[in-house]
Amino acid sequence: MPALRDIALTVEERGQNQFFWVLLEAFNSDAVETIHYQRIHTASVAQTSYSSALVMGANALRRLVDSNSTRLDTGF
Repeated sequence: MPALRDIALTVEERGQNQFFWVLLEAFNSDAVETIHYQRIHTASVAQTSYSSALVMGANALRRLVDSNSTRLDTGF
């Protein structure tokens, strides 16, 4: 069974009413009590509200998980 990935979804406001979802994945570090994340996917188009960006990010996360599951099921 493959290892679970530690992925987080966040929303950044980069300008007034310019919200972008960002998927982050934890990576190993020497820090004992700190989790470090790196960006793995970011929205290319801004949303006009935080909630819209959050929904779009959740859909992107779902597609990512589904694509990884498909590869595991088919052996690719």
